Amino acid sequence: MPNKLFLLDAYALIFRAYYAFIKNPRVNSKGLNTSAIFGFLNSLMDVLQKEKPTHIAVAFDSSAKTFRHDKFPAYKANRDATPEDIKLAVPYIKKILDALNIPIYEVPGFEADDVIGTLAKRASEQGFVTYMMTPDKDFCQLVTSTILMYKPSRSGNGVEIWGPDEVKKNFEVDSPVQVIDILGLWGDASDNIPGAPGIGEKTAKKLIREFGSIEVLIHNTNKLQGKVKETIQNNSEQVKLSKELATICTEVPVYIHEEEMKLTDPDVGKLSALLEELEFRAIAPRILKFKPSSGQQAVTEAVAIPGQPSLFDPPAEILPQVDYKTIKNTGHNYVLVNTDEKTDQLLKELENSSFFCFDTETTSLDPLLCDLVGIAFCFKPHEAFYVPFSHNRIEADEKVQKFRPVFENEKIGKTGQNMKYDISVLANYNIKVKGSLFDTMIAHYLLQPDQRHNMDYLSRTYLNYLPVPIENLIGKKGVNQLSMRLVDMETIKEYSCEDADVTLQLRNVFEPMIREIGLTDLFSEMEMPLISVLSGMERNGVKIDEKVLKEYAVVLKEELRKFESEIFSLAGETFNINSPKQLGDILFEKLEISSDAKMTKTKQYSTSEEELMKYAGKHEIINKILEYRSVQKLLNTYVEALPLMVNPRTKKIHTSFNQAIAATGRLSSNNPNLQNIPIRDNRSHEIRRAFVTTYSDYVFLSADYSQVELRLMAHLSNDPAMIDAFVKNEDIHTATAAKINKISSSEVTREMRSKAKVANFGIIYGISAFGLAQRLNISRTEAKQLIDQYFETYPGVKTYMENSIKQARELGYVETLFGRRRMLPDINSRNAMVRGMAERNAINAPIQGSAADIIKIAMIRIYREFEKNRFKSKMLLQVHDELDFEVHKNEIEQVKLIIKSEMENPVKLSVPLLVEIGTGANWMEAH
Repeated sequence: MPNKLFLLDAYALIFRAYYAFIKNPRVNSKGLNTSAIFGFLNSLMDVLQKEKPTHIAVAFDSSAKTFRHDKFPAYKANRDATPEDIKLAVPYIKKILDALNIPIYEVPGFEADDVIGTLAKRASEQGFVTYMMTPDKDFCQLVTSTILMYKPSRSGNGVEIWGPDEVKKNFEVDSPVQVIDILGLWGDASDNIPGAPGIGEKTAKKLIREFGSIEVLIHNTNKLQGKVKETIQNNSEQVKLSKELATICTEVPVYIHEEEMKLTDPDVGKLSALLEELEFRAIAPRILKFKPSSGQQAVTEAVAIPGQPSLFDPPAEILPQVDYKTIKNTGHNYVLVNTDEKTDQLLKELENSSFFCFDTETTSLDPLLCDLVGIAFCFKPHEAFYVPFSHNRIEADEKVQKFRPVFENEKIGKTGQNMKYDISVLANYNIKVKGSLFDTMIAHYLLQPDQRHNMDYLSRTYLNYLPVPIENLIGKKGVNQLSMRLVDMETIKEYSCEDADVTLQLRNVFEPMIREIGLTDLFSEMEMPLISVLSGMERNGVKIDEKVLKEYAVVLKEELRKFESEIFSLAGETFNINSPKQLGDILFEKLEISSDAKMTKTKQYSTSEEELMKYAGKHEIINKILEYRSVQKLLNTYVEALPLMVNPRTKKIHTSFNQAIAATGRLSSNNPNLQNIPIRDNRSHEIRRAFVTTYSDYVFLSADYSQVELRLMAHLSNDPAMIDAFVKNEDIHTATAAKINKISSSEVTREMRSKAKVANFGIIYGISAFGLAQRLNISRTEAKQLIDQYFETYPGVKTYMENSIKQARELGYVETLFGRRRMLPDINSRNAMVRGMAERNAINAPIQGSAADIIKIAMIRIYREFEKNRFKSKMLLQVHDELDFEVHKNEIEQVKLIIKSEMENPVKLSVPLLVEIGTGANWMEAH
């Protein structure tokens, strides 16, 4: 077998990894963005373990200018500066490669492409089969039978390996070397290679297919016609230069050193220290176990505890590193409370504690359907107690009632991780958890809103402790997963007590941190009381009229058939509308809607909604397809799906509200996501008709904030004109349109108001002239003029935006009115795209976060008023700026007063908060 060499294009893979995590970056406890390192390392390990190369090397670009800059000084001149996070990541990646004994090649004056090209050519001459690992299309020009392109997997698509046939097919050429000619004509915006102006990918391929090369094309311009002829004649020298710039040099002064490139065992000591510093604990075992010469090896020897079940041996995928603490090497005293005497003793200790930590073990993750298996209690580090409960519900209920006094004692604080679940479970046994709460998951969410908050991650990161995985007890998720009931008592005791113990230790870490940065009030007065509110709402659930949905499904299916028929008629043939390939061929090949349509990575026409919207006015079929998709989404996502989510025991839908997901502080929901129930048009609004009250003597009540974010913008910006409009209760969009156009409100047209509305909300999200132009379908010049007029109208808004960005640059974060922080580590990035995203967050986070905080305060106060008055009415849903209730008819007027008062007065602003309340037999009628 020939030697198998992999050559990795370092920066192409690093940038790809970095931007893959751009919306949810991986940041360790020291604040280092590890996205690029993690992604690169993952890709590298995939290759090492799946492809099993015999030889490997990694090529980096040098910081020095290259020979291409000498030929064309503007080469790569339009590139943004490398993000600081990548600059910080590269030294770590190089250290990791060094620890893996993988050589690095970096030659001043040449790019990594040239280094890889030269090494691939020379390796081929020495009998190697070489794989160039990169997503960069430029490398296709080098492909031969022994030099292949290895394109990493992306967006769920698998790895692609391109040989000569694949290159020829994708570029429509006779030989891979002709790719250079296509690139020379097409140009490359990312490298600032000019190419031929106006010649895109499709035309470039057509010309090279016809003429074979740029040189022959230029020699035969007399055979061309129209604009293409003029372009080639006028830009022949530029095209030749572009071909030179696109040509990968294969004569770099770099040589194959077979022994150096040969894959050998890593330096485990170096590697272990690096992975620990980076906090790559979950993937560390996979990397440390890699051993090309003899396959798998253990990372560390477990420290055995006499009599400890083998069940606690960590699984391969998360095996701890040598210096991790575990249940096996950490002293602890976990007690099984299985007698009346032990139970009484535990209860006395709980009664005398200022707070305790508890953790429930149950038969399932559904708090409404599960039964208690046991509860672990902890009030001192490394010491915990496990109380098991019988599978007999009557016996279990009798025993758990003994603990009611301590759970309902308001003087005893309670600690837990994701306490909403435990509180909901105990509610099944008519126990209401009272007293101050400390949820470690929410505490960490306030401290680091963009990071993960699960207990295993927190334990590894802050305690250097690796807890026993749940999979060790009941197996992985799926049909074969066991019930906790089947786990032996000693094992479950150790596992559950460990969870409570670790959670208590995390409280001891997070509590002073919360206090130190001034988040105590936000945590104690808002987030902790909200847990019980959300638990109650989840348990209340909301009733669905399935008959309404079934009838509506019939209507939507008929609409689908109608649109399908119209689409086929406009296309002149039948085809699969849901097939991107077939749809793309119809639109851009047969109907020729555009000659420069965007292509996907798999060389198909892009038919995403975003792309089709660009052609909305060009052909009637586009609007029909968009309508068809809208109806299909409503049918599949909501109308047919919602009945399947009805709880069999309660006959209601019980969504789960999440406090620790959105970094802005907003609540989200899942299973199902009721935040996404659409309301934009009559067709989607109809879905709300199916949300009804449980009993006929109740009405559905919806209370919605009116333009709360714009009101917050007025308050935070202190802009006199905006404040005046809200104080006078004017329609803000009409007022904005009148001021921008310098006319009276009565002269404002519907179109003017519509543009002002888009501008009002767009400015909050830091919209650019380009974005506004797309949203309003106007020119960029007109959009810029509109933004300038907006800031002229509301100068305080511009000042607010500038000050928010300035504060973020100085502090690294922005805050809401209530002190909630949004960390913005990229605010000083030299990369325009990354910095721009951080700047938009700096503007929007205080507004969106303050709106989230305001509705949370209102929810807590309304909940307390309902309890105090012992209302039959219940709060059911929170959807963005809206609260929804099931209200008893005898309580309507009183409930309306409470809701309006509490929602409009959670904080004193310079403008009034306004809430609109509606009632009806269902959600649609109420809203």
